[in-house]
Amino acid sequence: MKRLERKNVLITGGAKGAGAASVRLFAQEGARIMIADRDGEAARQLAEELVEAGHEVDWVHADVSLVEGARSAFQAASDRLGRIDVLFNHAGIILVKPFLDCTLEEWDELMDNNAKSAFLMTRLVLPQMLERGKGTLVFTSTTGVRAATHLEALYCASKAAMHQLARALAVEYRDQGIRCNLICPSFVRTRHGEHEIAQLRSYGVLASESDVNVMQGRICEPEEVAEVALFLASDASSFVNGAEIFVDNTFTAV
Repeated sequence: MKRLERKNVLITGGAKGAGAASVRLFAQEGARIMIADRDGEAARQLAEELVEAGHEVDWVHADVSLVEGARSAFQAASDRLGRIDVLFNHAGIILVKPFLDCTLEEWDELMDNNAKSAFLMTRLVLPQMLERGKGTLVFTSTTGVRAATHLEALYCASKAAMHQLARALAVEYRDQGIRCNLICPSFVRTRHGEHEIAQLRSYGVLASESDVNVMQGRICEPEEVAEVALFLASDASSFVNGAEIFVDNTFTAV
């Protein structure tokens, strides 16, 4: 049997990068998927590509950092899939900027996209999981919650808030059949990762690909993040709960 056979999955931020790699892998493993992304065109193209390949994938244009956007994503998934077995909170943004140059508006934007979005989506999906006595939550965090990065104070803070939310949920709902785990990638070969490296370099931080290679051997590929997401979403990780899996090839170990 495929690893996500008969599983219904809602993935936020699933249109590009590691999110899209996860959508493709989950589909190959038998999942029925709803992609929620504020880049509606990218979400549409990915869904159509996978439907043509014989998979059950749909999409919704939604900004899940907003209350109404989160509700739209949840409603679309509920209408299309019925129950939601797995919620993958992958949506997020990054900002590279000296702390004293950061504005309150940027603080709010990072908190909304990286922490509030996960709060909103989990609050919507969790009740139906509790009703069934079973559900899986996967959150995309970052190595920045352990190894703080130059010029990323707001990013690290917002991801840390989301990170601890996930761990607290695992503890609170463990005995009600809910599993909640975290993926913590380092530099990944995605538009998000390339943008981060470009911003760091613009401020004079050593962050070329060769610099990254010193820290973690090589750039992580999005498919490698997706494989960890698949493990956490599947029943293969049935006794993994409240875990932080660092996908960083020793970045936080040295």
